Amino acid sequence: HFLEHLLFKDTERRSARDVVRNIESLGGMINAYTSKEQTCFHVEILDEHLPQAVDVLADILFRKGFPENEIEKEREVILDEIQSLEDTPDELVQDILMEKLYPGHSLGFSILGTEQSIAALTLRELMNFYHAHYCPGNIIIAAAGNLEHARLVDLAQGSFSFSDQPCDSSVEAPRQYGKGEVRITRPINQAHVCLGMPAFSYSDPRKYDLLLLNTVLGAGMGSRLFQNIRETYGIAYGIYSFFDFFSDNGMFGVYLGTDPKKVPRALELVEKELAVLCKRQIPRQELQEAQSQLKGNIVLGLESTAARMNRLAMLEIYFDGFKTIDYIVEAIDRTTRRSVWETSCELFRPENFLRVVFSPEG
Repeated sequence: HFLEHLLFKDTERRSARDVVRNIESLGGMINAYTSKEQTCFHVEILDEHLPQAVDVLADILFRKGFPENEIEKEREVILDEIQSLEDTPDELVQDILMEKLYPGHSLGFSILGTEQSIAALTLRELMNFYHAHYCPGNIIIAAAGNLEHARLVDLAQGSFSFSDQPCDSSVEAPRQYGKGEVRITRPINQAHVCLGMPAFSYSDPRKYDLLLLNTVLGAGMGSRLFQNIRETYGIAYGIYSFFDFFSDNGMFGVYLGTDPKKVPRALELVEKELAVLCKRQIPRQELQEAQSQLKGNIVLGLESTAARMNRLAMLEIYFDGFKTIDYIVEAIDRTTRRSVWETSCELFRPENFLRVVFSPEG
């Protein structure tokens, strides 16, 4: 994440301002994000300016180093970003969930880092990480829109410095997962609660059952959690389920915000909903509606070229090849009441639950 920030600083050919202006002056947009397992640098621009987009991306990615003064300035920016997260408890509780679910593992580390780790980072450590990971073997170039594949290949070969530099792409699977309950108090008014558990990897075929379980449980106002816990009992204003798929594992979770006095009852109701999914199969009509909702969300989510570009990159990273939308739709249609039930029984075991309660002091 620190490197993501630094790569937008001065290059050998452009100032930091020119990096942005060379794209924005053409009506485009350049940005980046860092997730648990990858960093993405992306440009959205008119097709006629594709050469400029490729050139700017190559310029920021392949460089000789970073000015020491820029590192110190960006260090302060990231420390401010960390402090900002501390003021958003609904996001912070999910960071804490990941930290406790993956104890001592990189997946449990905050993407932003901690104040201590950011303050201690040195130029040598940043450069060592840059040379180990920002190399041809780790880079995927994905694009979507009005372009020709052969032309993109030519532009990339002409702009990107492909070499035989060895890459560090090693991934260590988690050896253990956190369980039980963690309680943290801060000077806030509302309690923020997460319940999480281990799940499946990005390439595991059972992920389609999990996607449907997520749809049934907590994706939208028609979901079971929303209807039962918010509408029927009025216990939580915000409640939803979520998931993360990684290269060799995954996780599933539920978030809710509620009055601190209602936390025990809210957790009881959430766990009851999870138990029901293992006690009996989802009604046929509810499964069909969830399949239709999930397929619609996936297709509508691809209306932007940015979403299509991101999907292409993720498929290359986790599947080592392209999968059509028809392939995904057919996989969703192949799920059955029994397969979803078996997956829910495998996942929703109380002994695997990790509960994180982020509540007011006192």
